[in-house]
Amino acid sequence: MRSYIRHPSDIPIQVDNTSTEVTNHAQMLNNISHGGLSFTSVSPVQVGLTIKLKIDTVTPVFEAQGLVTHCSLEDGHYVIGIEFIRKDDLFVARMVEQVCHIEHYKREMALREGRQLSGEQAAREWIEKYAANFPRWSA
Repeated sequence: MRSYIRHPSDIPIQVDNTSTEVTNHAQMLNNISHGGLSFTSVSPVQVGLTIKLKIDTVTPVFEAQGLVTHCSLEDGHYVIGIEFIRKDDLFVARMVEQVCHIEHYKREMALREGRQLSGEQAAREWIEKYAANFPRWSA
């Protein structure tokens, strides 16, 4: 059974290690799990590299450090696996995971139904429709 949720590929993530290896390229969040996350990238990233992660489409902005644990070529892009370095980033990542789903829902309603929801309205609707099915992480 999966211990992560796949995210819509429209959630951007910023990655930096003060190297051009992972900067200056668009990365999109793929999933978040117990110990880290993965994202897609147009360029490979060296396994063992420590990088800074940032998702600024959520409030508050999510920032964490991670260790690159894997990099594999899939369907013309690279899937980069990251393990969080600080364990307290796990809780924050779980909140970010939910906020990403709510933000995606908000954009989806605007596109599909032409409804412009506030963050609070989108959160209420998303919670009512999907929270019961949102997988729980066990400690």
